Amino acid sequence: MYNFSYRNPVKLIFGKDTIPELRKEVPSKKHILMTYGSGSIKKNGVYNQVQEALNSFQLFEFGGIEPNPQYRTCMKAVEVVHQHNIDFILSVGGGSVLDASKFIAAAAEFDGEPWDILSKSVPVKKALPVGAVLTLPATGSEMNINSVISRKETGEKLAFASPLNYPVFSICDPTTTLSLPERQTANGVVDAFVHVMEQYLTFPVNAPLQDRWAESILLTLVEQGPKVLQNPHDYDSRANIMFSATMALNGLIGLGVPQDWATHQIGHELTALHGIDHARTLSIILPAVMKHQREAKKQKLIQYGKRVWDIDESDENKAVELAIEKTKSFFKRMGVPICLKDVNLTPDDCRQAAVQLGKRNARLGEHANITSKKVDEIIGLAA
Repeated sequence: MYNFSYRNPVKLIFGKDTIPELRKEVPSKKHILMTYGSGSIKKNGVYNQVQEALNSFQLFEFGGIEPNPQYRTCMKAVEVVHQHNIDFILSVGGGSVLDASKFIAAAAEFDGEPWDILSKSVPVKKALPVGAVLTLPATGSEMNINSVISRKETGEKLAFASPLNYPVFSICDPTTTLSLPERQTANGVVDAFVHVMEQYLTFPVNAPLQDRWAESILLTLVEQGPKVLQNPHDYDSRANIMFSATMALNGLIGLGVPQDWATHQIGHELTALHGIDHARTLSIILPAVMKHQREAKKQKLIQYGKRVWDIDESDENKAVELAIEKTKSFFKRMGVPICLKDVNLTPDDCRQAAVQLGKRNARLGEHANITSKKVDEIIGLAA
């Protein structure tokens, strides 16, 4: 196991009827900016709950944040922050709204061109505090330091991370997810699943506790994901998925172990180029990465197959192949694509992803040995 240090200051408030606790958690005498997306929170009652909880606070609003939050939208919100002297941002929505809110919080306090935070990895030295009411479990943003922002004008989707991005608190009420469309529900389960795989499916470093934490999340998602598609109003399944998504990317299972993230980085390029849902780029690319890296990942692939899918196969190559096929079968059960053909694309349509990563001299994977040439090979395997 590698050395590590870990601190996670987020106060997680989990369960039904917890939104009213906002009035205790939001600092008093603050100018609050509530950020949200397309307006679904006004249909499912969350907006009214937040308004009621904060009726004695000075509350401003900024809506219209996209599923893949755009830089120009975030910068419009920064103007609102400056105009109204905002000193606390409350994200109400899914991971995209929270990712945008984190960037807005950093950009509003940044000296210089805020895009440099993403494109040049300029460190964030100041940021407004952020709180969250989560309505779509997927990204784990409610309990981590990460944010991903897109810029349509340049065809880029880039990430940044800063300890100043930890939400002060995150309220996770599974009842807010009961009305989610099937597509968003499935995407959330798959996103969380692949978050775990990025931290787990690498190579052994004698970290059995982290491995079993990761496997327990995978098993829960495999069990609960199809169940919630069959019965969308099953509160317990919704709650288990919501907590699994949080635990998948709050840093815990990644402590002291190597991490991959090649699937995500390639997936980000496909979203930027073709507008494919983030989770669906992951379900397309992960099986291809598993195939391409099957030798480097062999021992963990065999362990994964045995512990998650009960694969009992003495032939190691067959065990690896079965593990990959079981993963694809799970994605099919969740109704997401598993190859480029499923989204009406060919590898030739997606070659630009490798070019873009090559321009940034990206070297992906836990061994940092996946060059743009190998990205091109992975895209070919995703046909």
